[in-house]
Amino acid sequence: MAQCVQSVQEFIQDSFVPLVAALCSEEAERLTRKNNLGFSELVKPFCRLTSEATTPWFESYRESFLQSMPASDHEFLNHYVACMLVVSSGEPEPVEQFLKLSQEQHRIQHSSEYAYPKWFIPNTLKYYVLLHDVSAGEEQRADTVYEEMKQRYGTQGCYLLKINSRGSNRGADEQIPDPWSQYLQKNSIQNQESYDDGPYTVISNKNADHLISDGLDNDIQVDGLSNNFKAHPLQLDHLSDTSSSFDGTDYIKTTSSLHESKKTSSGTPHGACLTLTDHDRIRQFIQEFTFRGLLPHIEKTIRQLNDQLISRKGLSRSLFSATKKWFSGSKVPEKSINELKNTSGLLYPPEAPELQIRKMADLCFLVQHYELAYSCYHTAKKDFLNDQAMLYAAGALEMAAVSAFLQPGAPRPYPAHYMDTAIQTYRDICKNMVLAERCVLLSAEILKSQSKYSDAAALLIRLTSEDSDLRSALLLEQAAHCFMNMKSPMVRKFAFHMILAGHRYSKAGQKKHALRCYCQAMQVYKGKGWSLAEDHINFTIGRQSFTLCQLDNAVSAFRHILINDSKQPAAQQGTFLREYLYVYKNVTQLSPDGPLPQLPLPYINNSATRVFFGHDRRPAEGEKQAATHISLDQEYDCESSHQWKELEEQVVAVVNKGIIPSNFQPTQYCLNSYSDNSKFPLAVVEEPVTVEVAFRNPLKVPLLLTDLSLLWKFQPKDFSAKHNGATKELACGNDMIGAEVIAEFLINSEETKMARLKLFPHQTGELHILGVVYNLGTIQDTMMLDGIDPSIGLQAGKLVYNGMSVRGRQDLEIQGPRLNNTKEEKTSIKYGPDRRLDPIITEEMPLLEVFFINFPTGLLCGEIRKAYVEFVNVSKCPLTALKVVSKHPEFFTFGGNTAVLTPLSPSASENCSAYKTVVTDSTSVCTGLMSSASSVNFGLGTGSQPEVIHVPLPDSVLLPGASIQLPMWLHGPDEEGVHEINFLFYYESIKKHSKMCHRVLRHTAVICTSRSLNVRATVCRSNALEDEGKGDNMLVFVDVENINTSEAGVKEFHIVQVSSNSKHWKLQKAVNLSEDKDYKLASRERGKLCFKAVRCKNSGENYTFADIVFGNEQIISSASPCADFFFRSLSSELKRTHAQSNMFQGAAKQSFDEAVRLIQKCSEVDLNIVVLWKAYVVEDNKQFILEGQHHVVLHTVGKEAFSFPQKQGFKKILGNSDWEDLEQESPEMVLLKFFRPENTSLPTRPTPEQLSNLIKTSLHYPESFNHSFHQKSLCLVPVTLLLSNCSEADVDVIIDLRHKTTSPEALEIHGSFTWLGQTQYKLQLKSQEVYSLQLKACFVRTGVYNLGTHRVFAKLADQVTLFETSQQNSMPALIIISNI
Repeated sequence: MAQCVQSVQEFIQDSFVPLVAALCSEEAERLTRKNNLGFSELVKPFCRLTSEATTPWFESYRESFLQSMPASDHEFLNHYVACMLVVSSGEPEPVEQFLKLSQEQHRIQHSSEYAYPKWFIPNTLKYYVLLHDVSAGEEQRADTVYEEMKQRYGTQGCYLLKINSRGSNRGADEQIPDPWSQYLQKNSIQNQESYDDGPYTVISNKNADHLISDGLDNDIQVDGLSNNFKAHPLQLDHLSDTSSSFDGTDYIKTTSSLHESKKTSSGTPHGACLTLTDHDRIRQFIQEFTFRGLLPHIEKTIRQLNDQLISRKGLSRSLFSATKKWFSGSKVPEKSINELKNTSGLLYPPEAPELQIRKMADLCFLVQHYELAYSCYHTAKKDFLNDQAMLYAAGALEMAAVSAFLQPGAPRPYPAHYMDTAIQTYRDICKNMVLAERCVLLSAEILKSQSKYSDAAALLIRLTSEDSDLRSALLLEQAAHCFMNMKSPMVRKFAFHMILAGHRYSKAGQKKHALRCYCQAMQVYKGKGWSLAEDHINFTIGRQSFTLCQLDNAVSAFRHILINDSKQPAAQQGTFLREYLYVYKNVTQLSPDGPLPQLPLPYINNSATRVFFGHDRRPAEGEKQAATHISLDQEYDCESSHQWKELEEQVVAVVNKGIIPSNFQPTQYCLNSYSDNSKFPLAVVEEPVTVEVAFRNPLKVPLLLTDLSLLWKFQPKDFSAKHNGATKELACGNDMIGAEVIAEFLINSEETKMARLKLFPHQTGELHILGVVYNLGTIQDTMMLDGIDPSIGLQAGKLVYNGMSVRGRQDLEIQGPRLNNTKEEKTSIKYGPDRRLDPIITEEMPLLEVFFINFPTGLLCGEIRKAYVEFVNVSKCPLTALKVVSKHPEFFTFGGNTAVLTPLSPSASENCSAYKTVVTDSTSVCTGLMSSASSVNFGLGTGSQPEVIHVPLPDSVLLPGASIQLPMWLHGPDEEGVHEINFLFYYESIKKHSKMCHRVLRHTAVICTSRSLNVRATVCRSNALEDEGKGDNMLVFVDVENINTSEAGVKEFHIVQVSSNSKHWKLQKAVNLSEDKDYKLASRERGKLCFKAVRCKNSGENYTFADIVFGNEQIISSASPCADFFFRSLSSELKRTHAQSNMFQGAAKQSFDEAVRLIQKCSEVDLNIVVLWKAYVVEDNKQFILEGQHHVVLHTVGKEAFSFPQKQGFKKILGNSDWEDLEQESPEMVLLKFFRPENTSLPTRPTPEQLSNLIKTSLHYPESFNHSFHQKSLCLVPVTLLLSNCSEADVDVIIDLRHKTTSPEALEIHGSFTWLGQTQYKLQLKSQEVYSLQLKACFVRTGVYNLGTHRVFAKLADQVTLFETSQQNSMPALIIISNI
């Protein structure tokens, strides 16, 4: 809203001031023109006693509108009350010139041929001004003429004004203020030409306090044309002529004394011949005229009018007596506006009493006698309403309301209903919108001064119409500001009406004001979620800005439409996009050599940008399956990425003798938002760098990107030199970097699409990828493409251009992760670097490709399958130190270190077996065939990591372009299901590089395993003491179950061989095997094997292999691949048990006591069982033979061991249904038990089970004994007790024969007997000693007796009896005593 410098009262007072005409002679006009001013312009600034700054544009418009209103017959506010006659003192006969001007004024006023200007009263005040040019001299003559004038016209009717005290040729060293600029500038806002003053120069004067001119002189048309009112500051040339609204009267002036118009520029100085003294003289002249001429004349006129009214209407109708009646309630009933007939054309004669009252009211109003003016207006209003002269009545109502408001002390409230009636009358009955607009402007200001902003807004909106867009725009804008200035601002109404105002400004051709309104409304709508409203506003702002050549603003507005998630229909979005492209094209054409502009479409998800280093993966060829490695088509897996990192660290540590170098940087071929991008990634020269950019099209129309490529910067550097050379930055150059260009890239509506762009570095250095560059365009509407369904996505290459595209760029700016390590980082928001787009191009490196031949996808658990691996060096550098690392080394092997241990390929025996086999004779069946091997031969020496496997390359080097195939044996995992097994191939270059030391290649094998056999084994000591009294033999029970349900087409399993391998034990023979050598199991069948194991001679680090063959072909278990997988599974088992034992390890200082360790060692056994089998599979009516092996590691005597993980073992033992029930019953949440490892101590006492294995006892006696109790009542039976020390230390043994069985059940079954002779013995057995003790048992009657009643106590010889415990044999020793 226009914030006025004046108050509302001052604004209204300045809008209605007395008008004074000025009639100048030609010579007088010439004098004023020396200052580039007309006479009215000369005196205009001095009509005010105070100087005011330029008001805002709306106040200027309102002021110009009110002052440009022509005089009307129904009111006298714009009629002239006086006329100045100005003559130069330099004329030959000044007095005669005054006479001529006086006659001219009389002729114009009283002649019927002049309708303009209009005069207030017939006897117009004439004020005679003698203008004297001081610079011309002749001051005495001027004084003489002035004296003559005073005698003729009186001292109060004339004035001598001296001007031009400074010659025009003098320098401008003295700075004289220019008070005319602010007034003249108002008139030249739209009109660049200023006209010379004609003979009717008009001055408006208010009073001694405030005087202002209205400058109507510029609106007089030459050559007898009708007068056009002063143009509004915002009015266009094509606006319709509104002169007919002023009662259809034309205002004509004569052309006899007009001068030819001159063009003056706005920069012309004004008042160049005037001094400050001249300014004071002009100001004094205005005051003299006002106080001594104008005001006395107005007062005299008011008295005369009052006398006329009294004489014509009598004393009863006099003003002073009637005033009481007007306010005592004796009102004449007023008819409503709708009841009054249209009498706007009624005209009163000039001498009509009603007009005399109105004339007196206007005079009182002009001189600020508002109370008297209100009385007169009120009286006139009644008379006009009685006569139904609606135009006159509306004017009286309007001014009565204003007078009531302006009365000092506010004796009565502002009658707003007067104004409402006047506005409705002007608009609806009189059809005069100009007068209605004046009413609205006045009333709105009054209401706003009373803080009635809502009423003011309603009044302003009420006058908007379709006949004038300019007026409607102005009023709507002011109404919007009223809503904003309310006590509770109505922000949305403000914005809505600003939009309406902007629309009407646009229709009126006022682009700048339209743009301003829309921009102000945008501040309200922005960010509120009203996307459709925002789109409309931005679209309009864009168009208006483009029309005004504000191209940057236009681009910004259209950009906002496109970058926000638009809810517009597709057709509208297409329109927006085309407009944007058109505007953008105009912007770029202004500076074709400037930097590429930033384009808003399509969206780029910067954080989703991925960078891949290296060539694309070659597809599989026939039987060859390429290593999966890594590619952009794979999804990122955090857990998998961590596993690959661990594998690489593992192999790097092995290569560097157990230490990871400080500058080690894990290899990352694909960088994304989840990878560690804090370091500069490494790329290899001549290998492509692929950047995947995620584009998203938010619009419902397709976008076409052409000539899409990466924007980059490169700094070449030589990393091979000892010192880096000078950095040379290059912006472009295909000799440094080659860039791939995508000719066409189509993004369909609302589609997210990835673009993969490549760079080919040809030199080492530092590469910086800055962004993407492309041409943004659209395609023609799909409805026009030969009937193609628009819902079907368009294919690139079949696009129809619409010829509109712009070239630009988008930067790739990736924000790094938020730092959260230090306290400062936690308390502030800081982000780390993300350097995925800043790779370092290093020297040439070897490049390995790996292919797998005959690699299976499905295996039985434990199955052995032979495949081949092909290694190809596709680079120009030889590679060496090829290794492979995997978390599952038990899954594969490349064979032993020597060719003797590795079978030949493709087959080593019949049936194409993967094993090394020899034919056996029948005599060796079921007996152990011995062989030995060391773990060193299979890459599992002491201290090495079994996960890192050396690949046996010839000469350990693979030359450029060379390839080699190596056999690879696979072993199906023991647990069924789908297994992902990761291989990491590690290799190095012959030449050492400073940046990149090695490279890796990844492969993930997916193997689906199905169930085969379930093997469980236990070992127990044999009670039989054979082999020359040596007690070193054990029984091994192997339980084999076929748990295959034939889902893989397996018909049956054949157990072809059971082998053992240990450093201390070996299988000697099978026990109680059936006569049928072929041991087979059909589905769900189960069998149990028993073997005798004996201690073997210690062979150092070598393992002794013993093979029990059930067929006619022996599998050499000490050769590849049987021994490989055994050693790998053994290593994994040891690693697993070691990890479990670490969970219970306390502090390092705590260890087993030597004695406890010796006792525990007696129950330990280091024996490993390998069950080798063949499976017969029927598939497609063809029979195949599969082979495999299962491993069981026996650690403890009497403890069952499994060939499968423990959890899976429970599943097999319980059965499927029971296991599923158990899984369902298991709670999802369990109570966590926390413990302190440092407080967890190992048991200080051996367990009873461990102590029971310290001494092995055996009773030797006859199973039956015949005795004649009739001859001898006591039966004595000799019994031999064999004691064997199983430990490696001396043991003190106490044998107590006094123990009696007290169990009643035992007494019922077995009779009671007595030992005769010594019943307690104390012995000491040396290490591994076997001692024989002769005993005698005494029986008194026949029966079955248990001789195992003795108790044996043992302790280590050098220890106290703290660990003493019973060694009683739990096995019954039954003897039958018969009578003869």
